[in-house]
Amino acid sequence: MNKNNTLHWNGNTLEMLDQRALPSRIAYIAYDSAASVADGIQRMVVRGAPAIGCAAAYGVALEALRLRHLPRDAFLAGLAQAIAILAASRPTAVNLFWALERMRAALGTLHASPVAQIADALLAEARAITAEDVRLNRAMGTHGATLLCDGMRVLTHCNAGALATAGHGTALGVIRSAVEAGKRIHIYADETRPFLQGARLTAWELMQDNIPVTLIADNAAGLLMRQGEIDAVIVGADRVAANGDVANKIGTYSVAVLARRHGLPFYVAAPLSTIDANTASGDAIPIEERAAAEVTGYGDTRWAPAGVAVRNPVFDVTPAELVTALITERGVVFAPDFEKIRLLLAN
Repeated sequence: MNKNNTLHWNGNTLEMLDQRALPSRIAYIAYDSAASVADGIQRMVVRGAPAIGCAAAYGVALEALRLRHLPRDAFLAGLAQAIAILAASRPTAVNLFWALERMRAALGTLHASPVAQIADALLAEARAITAEDVRLNRAMGTHGATLLCDGMRVLTHCNAGALATAGHGTALGVIRSAVEAGKRIHIYADETRPFLQGARLTAWELMQDNIPVTLIADNAAGLLMRQGEIDAVIVGADRVAANGDVANKIGTYSVAVLARRHGLPFYVAAPLSTIDANTASGDAIPIEERAAAEVTGYGDTRWAPAGVAVRNPVFDVTPAELVTALITERGVVFAPDFEKIRLLLAN
């Protein structure tokens, strides 16, 4: 999908495709500061771990451009505050922190340079992170496409496509690459409640690319597996722990359990920047909880009684033992565990 970029740099502003408006309309919102980008991330204008990381990098660059008229000490203090604001926007997707650390490292190498030069260099780094994301997604797609056979019917959960990245996608990138290789792949996209990323975003992306897709309710997956209508599952990830446990959109764990019960491969596509070597297992991954209104209705429609108690965790953790393979830009790791991931990161 290249008709509508998730992120677009326009002059001295960052334009982000408002994913809350899809598929009804295509709308971009312009951002000119780190605080505004952080707000866009928190409000789900942009979502998907790699895309959040790219947006955060641009947020740092925007702040550098905004503050470039200040004396050095005030400029550097403002950038430190901007990075802290962006880091607080969402807790689970580790790509956010990876991108901010990369921007911080770039800043460190430029500490003695003129302020204007630092600002230009930070923008160049944000652009490099974004371009690199597309290259890595393409590499993942090439590796992962070898796992998909012609005629396969594949279940996806949430949206791990071009909308969740700078382009091509992780899980959907694998599917796109398989289709580009001439394979016929049919996708079952579940709704992915409560924010409906599968119904609104994945189905829309695939239809834009003329890839066959059938939308199903989340709780229909088990039936279709039992009836032999699904051959594999492929999802993205927001964080992969050092032992191979995977944090992804709420409901992923349930799909992984169903896949194991029915003897289906469960694949996870994620760049190395999604692997958090400092988090030993999924038990240590922070699970974000969002507003009750996302569960009690959608948009202007409300279907739950006023005042009902609500829990809205938006991620869950799938144990590594349920992951058939982890697809990365460096290749496919079957049955990921601590030692295999250590070697993957050491290469």
